[in-house]
Amino acid sequence: MTQAAPYIVGLTGGIASGKSTVGRLFADHGITVVDADEISRQVVAPHTEGLAGIVGHFGPDLLTQDGQLDRRRLRALIFAQPAERRWLEHWLHPKIEAAMLAACYQAGSPYVILMVPLLLENGLERHVDRVLVVDVSEQTQRQRTQVRDGVSEAQVSAILAAQLGRSQRLARADDVLHNDDLSLDQLKIQVAQLHQRYLGYALGKCGQGDFATGQKPLN
Repeated sequence: MTQAAPYIVGLTGGIASGKSTVGRLFADHGITVVDADEISRQVVAPHTEGLAGIVGHFGPDLLTQDGQLDRRRLRALIFAQPAERRWLEHWLHPKIEAAMLAACYQAGSPYVILMVPLLLENGLERHVDRVLVVDVSEQTQRQRTQVRDGVSEAQVSAILAAQLGRSQRLARADDVLHNDDLSLDQLKIQVAQLHQRYLGYALGKCGQGDFATGQKPLN
């Protein structure tokens, strides 16, 4: 018997927007969260085809002493060389995509959160029923990224340049969480409201639109 497709909410947003926090809050409601970053780490774990291909292309200098991928070094390399970034995406994205979809179909919760930083950039919204964008200003992104990751301003600029602009991302969202100055308690309330909405969508009992107004959120 063919397995029914799950109701999938694509969770995305620019770097340092707070996606992981939002994902954890959905998980607190018992919802399966499929994390593309976690799957991408699994795909390049030691002794995998993914890691072997990277080493074959870039050389063994990208390995740590214990045989792990040096992700920070790889990130600096690919954002300095767009052609190498494109090669890496071509090599890894099909593997990551297949693993993400398999995880979504294995989920047991009423709906699934598929958390992907480059959901829209990579055309993965074709796999989801709804797109939720966590939104912050570019200034907030820059500040948070430099503090969190210890990277230079130039690296942050390169990362931002590889992502959709804020206005483009918002234009393609079905739901938006504006997370510049929300407290954790306020964020919990927003996620709880979205959770109830998504439960309704998954059960086929609700229509499309915003919590109260029935309108798509505006930038």
